[in-house]
Amino acid sequence: MALRNIPLPVRLGPCRTSLPRNPVRRDGSRLGGRTIAILATDGVEEVELTDPVAALRQAGARTLLISPNRVDIQAMEADIHPTNRYHVDIQVGAVHAAMFDGLLLPGGITCSDCLRMDRDAVRFVREFVKAGQPIAAISHGPWPLIEAGGVGGRTLTSWPSLRADLTNAGGNWVDRDVVTDGMLVTSRHPDDLKVFCTAIVALFAMRPVMVSTGHGAVG
Repeated sequence: MALRNIPLPVRLGPCRTSLPRNPVRRDGSRLGGRTIAILATDGVEEVELTDPVAALRQAGARTLLISPNRVDIQAMEADIHPTNRYHVDIQVGAVHAAMFDGLLLPGGITCSDCLRMDRDAVRFVREFVKAGQPIAAISHGPWPLIEAGGVGGRTLTSWPSLRADLTNAGGNWVDRDVVTDGMLVTSRHPDDLKVFCTAIVALFAMRPVMVSTGHGAVG
């Protein structure tokens, strides 16, 4: 399936707040030509979705919201207050890591818990892990990485309550605002978003554009 022509504008609920549109930059942007998959579902922490997406698009990347849901997802504030609904670009069962230049896993307890229980979501994350492609995760975002076998031997951080889970999965958990370990960047919570956004732009810029423009690719 060719994904290049899938429309990108994000449709929201009553608040009418919109994710920034995918820009065309004229400044030799760091992420020009790259497409980043944003994997999320209901319960995603809104600011951990919108702030990184804005940073990636400002740096010239295209982003696509991937989800087990077919139509949209419900975002939350502090895990308990519903905010906006965001349009899903593509269901996770229809995509593969090879179609993208990197993966972002926002947080949110319900979101991350549901993703780690979803077979297609875990398969999608595992493809990035096996291929050594860049992955960024914040707050509860690393939970699906455990199921995908992407934690063992890695130094990373997360929301503090994930420390035991990540350590038991073979990770070296540290309490820092942002941690870069090879092709993996992690942060703890929304207070770390400023440094997290800077780090993920640097992460995704480290690799050359991987996605081809042929059939089935995201261009």
